[in-house]
This record gives sequence, structure tokens and C-alpha cells, in this order.
Amino acid sequence: QVQLQESGPGLVKPSQTLSVTCAVSGGSITTDYHYWNWIRQPPGKGLEWMGAISYSGSTYYLPSLKSRTTIIRDTSKNQFTLLLDSVTPDDTAVYYCAGARVVNPTKEQGSWGQGTQVTVSS
Repeated sequence: QVQLQESGPGLVKPSQTLSVTCAVSGGSITTDYHYWNWIRQPPGKGLEWMGAISYSGSTYYLPSLKSRTTIIRDTSKNQFTLLLDSVTPDDTAVYYCAGARVVNPTKEQGSWGQGTQVTVSS
């Protein structure tokens, strides 16, 4: 069974770059037809899909966040990382990673990490 674990800074200052990494175990991020997603949930709001990287390294981003978002992977460590530039307090959220056979999975689809809280504040 695939397991995912997020790790992040907890607190980021405005205008800085947020970096959150997802370590994957029990499966490879290069497994055919699998997509590795980042989803966030701001306080009091619903889930927002941010982007994904595929088994082959192709990337997909939410258009409204595309200019600030980069997803990269390290196949030697079997992990992938979300980079979000120029953060503001509106980027405060619980950040989840998820692996599935689709982009933008529901919680019933694939495997999800437990989430990591990131707060943007000076």
C-alpha cells in the first residue's frame, strides 16, 4: 500500500517561497499512469487542487496559481516537492499530497498524506 508523508516549514514569511516535500513509500513515483498531486485546504474553506507531476515527469497546474507554482521530483529519493513563490497570508493552509491514477483526485481516490499545516505570517 502506498503511503505519503508531507514535510514542511510550518511558518513562512510573506514574499518568501514555500517548499513542501512529499515522501512516498510502498510504491514508485515513476509507476506508469500515476499522478502525484498537491492539494491544500485554507482554514474554513474547501479543498483546492494546486497541481501535479506525472509518472513521466509532466506537470499540470491550476491556472490561477501557475505563475507561482512549481512541482519537481527526485526519483532517487522517491519524493516530490511543491514550491510556491511570493506567498501571502492567503496561502495559509493545510497542504496535502496525494497519489492517484488521476489528476485532481477526490479523497476517495488514491492515497493521501495526513497533511501539513503551513502558516504565512511575519
